[in-house]
Amino acid sequence: MTTLTVAGLLLGGALAGCGGASPTPPPPPSAPATASASPAAKKPPTMAPGPAGRTPVFSRRPAGGGAAGEGAAEKVVALTFDADMTADQGPRAKAGERFDNPELIALLRRLKVPSTVFMTGRWAEEYPAQAKGIGADGLFEVANHSYSHYAFTADCYGLPVVGKDAMARDVERAFSAFRQAGVRNVVPYFRFPGGCYDDAALRALTPANVTAVQWDVVSGDAFATDAGAVAEQVLDGVRPGSLVVMHCTRSAAPVTGEAIGRIVPELRKRGYRFVKVSELMEGRPE
Repeated sequence: MTTLTVAGLLLGGALAGCGGASPTPPPPPSAPATASASPAAKKPPTMAPGPAGRTPVFSRRPAGGGAAGEGAAEKVVALTFDADMTADQGPRAKAGERFDNPELIALLRRLKVPSTVFMTGRWAEEYPAQAKGIGADGLFEVANHSYSHYAFTADCYGLPVVGKDAMARDVERAFSAFRQAGVRNVVPYFRFPGGCYDDAALRALTPANVTAVQWDVVSGDAFATDAGAVAEQVLDGVRPGSLVVMHCTRSAAPVTGEAIGRIVPELRKRGYRFVKVSELMEGRPE
């Protein structure tokens, strides 16, 4: 595993920072997770539950997953961006640390790159105008990255751990934060903090009615200072149907925008089309 890959995986632990006790989640909201979506909007695809109703997990479009029944794999790739902020990082934000990256979002708009932003509820609370703006833009879709950005398994890169009985409520609390910020284009997808999950976590999340989304390409943008190396790692890893994990937190991933400026034109030159996770999932073979 490369240094950049390790750095990417360690982002969740570093962003957990202060640690501390898990927040007490409120009761689950009465509205469904996707209540902020327009009634006329096309229902985003999801995967069927796994054995015994376990939360399903999606990480890439399998080989041969061409659109409209095509035999060959379509050259599509989904870029995803984690907007990380843990429940206890408010003091750091007040002290001036920036967990947002509006310049990156602006760049994606200029380049016209459809993307999925996995947002924590705490991030939406800290940056409600940005969260609402991302959700109002049809170029993006907003997915759930938990409320607290605490781990759903033990030993997950130093993250504090959410109790099993609080996992589904933590996810619902994030959806509630999105609604309170007026976020639209919310899809029923969930990304585990740190990418860490086990069978117990998949069972615990069943009431949340989400599809868990992982990745097959780690960008290594976390704490990276060499945008060229990040770009090279992504370009080396992408295959038809790939799902790339990157970050939308400028204090912890400062060169992501510069890397995107290299990745996007090169992948387009190679014949790739950028899609959101919902489109990538929609084209998977049955």
